[in-house]
Amino acid sequence: MSNSFQDALAGLAAIVGDKHVIASGADQEPYVVDWRGRYRGRAVAVVKPGSTAEVASVVKYCADRRLAIVPQGGNTGMCGAATPDDHAGNVVIRLDRMRAVRDVSPLANTITVEAGCILAEVQNAARSVDRYFPLSLGAEGSCQIGGNISTNAGGTAVLRYGPTRDLVLGLEAVLPDGRIFNGLRALRKDNTGYALKQLFIGAEGTLGIVTAAVLKLFSPPRSSALALVKLQGVAQALEIMARLRGMVGDRLGSLEIMSRSQIEVIRETVPHVTIPFELTTPWYLIVELTDALAGVDLDEPLATALADAMEAGIAEDVTLASNLAQAKAIWAVRHSVSEGNKRSGYVVSHDSVVPLERQADFVTNVEARIVAAVPHARVVMHGHIGDGNIHVIALIDRAHCQEPVTTAALVAQINEIVDDETAAQGGAISAEHGIGITNRVRLARVADPLDIELMRGIKRLLDPNGLMNPGKIFGAGAA
Repeated sequence: MSNSFQDALAGLAAIVGDKHVIASGADQEPYVVDWRGRYRGRAVAVVKPGSTAEVASVVKYCADRRLAIVPQGGNTGMCGAATPDDHAGNVVIRLDRMRAVRDVSPLANTITVEAGCILAEVQNAARSVDRYFPLSLGAEGSCQIGGNISTNAGGTAVLRYGPTRDLVLGLEAVLPDGRIFNGLRALRKDNTGYALKQLFIGAEGTLGIVTAAVLKLFSPPRSSALALVKLQGVAQALEIMARLRGMVGDRLGSLEIMSRSQIEVIRETVPHVTIPFELTTPWYLIVELTDALAGVDLDEPLATALADAMEAGIAEDVTLASNLAQAKAIWAVRHSVSEGNKRSGYVVSHDSVVPLERQADFVTNVEARIVAAVPHARVVMHGHIGDGNIHVIALIDRAHCQEPVTTAALVAQINEIVDDETAAQGGAISAEHGIGITNRVRLARVADPLDIELMRGIKRLLDPNGLMNPGKIFGAGAA
């Protein structure tokens, strides 16, 4: 290690303490490799500040010495946005120590938390005051709320509550020069100029480091009903959604769809998850109704709507969860898709979102085109059918992905198919996972040039030296 890097380690340790600076290559391993094991970088140090003031001091220290800064939450992202590149002068900033719940207000239905809080901890803190934080996803036991905000995470409750962006009232963030943006206000109405907090939500750490947030809480669901519906196609799922919305309104909390091929992958690769239903149709829909009032019978309207759908030939079969254990078993299948796919082969994943009216055509067309172009690809799908977000996954046997050049060409071929079909249906290439490293070439290919120009302008304004999470979204030299 060069003398300049040794000096940097000493300076960082002086800010956060020796035990909160990780310099050893072996000890850094969990922080320089992404969750899927696809990207590996280098870092002069992994630093764990314990307060916003320490984050600001670390960032200013790095900025003054032109050290690149890589913000990292739980490192559970799908696009490599939290992984350093191969440049030696990276400093990874982890917020693991910043896990305080600063305030909970049942009156205002808000919770103020530091960015290092695990998502499940935020959910539990809300539950402790009889409130509900609706963001929910498969990694909620390890992902951090700061990362959720920085990627504008979606999850399984978007249909009713919206993505993370809709759940944030106020935000605190450290800018690339070390100054602290204090927008930590718990106001439902604030029309005082530009909504600056929105710049940091979904920016993937390229404009600053989120350190704390005020989040919306809701009355908890006290009544619920869940069903697993077997379908022939996506069009039938949309018809069921339309019928349920007409019958129960916003009691329709979740609507999640999986292809049979997706569930088969889980059955093959995730032995601790039992599939609690037979696979007899091409598609499977999870429908959940919730209500804040206790004792509301939601089973009856759900059963009636789905029985009518079966009679009309829209649904093939319906399983109503008769107890909480059965409901959890069904949800366990849905929450195992990422783990199952990762174990099954080389994953070429997509996060497309298209208008609801075009979802059925999108699914049919994109699968046919991938299979025709890459016969050895195994196409699986899952998604949040009610908000237009369908994840198209091509699983490739790793025997076909031994050579980097060949793999890159194969991935590019599949990406172009999905992106072209997404554009043809009036959609966008990322609904909830972001751009990171994985999708930056795709973004440059499909985005409106004016969109890119404006985003680059914002990046230059806040980070003129390009030190904050370099190489993400735009690629190297983005500033």
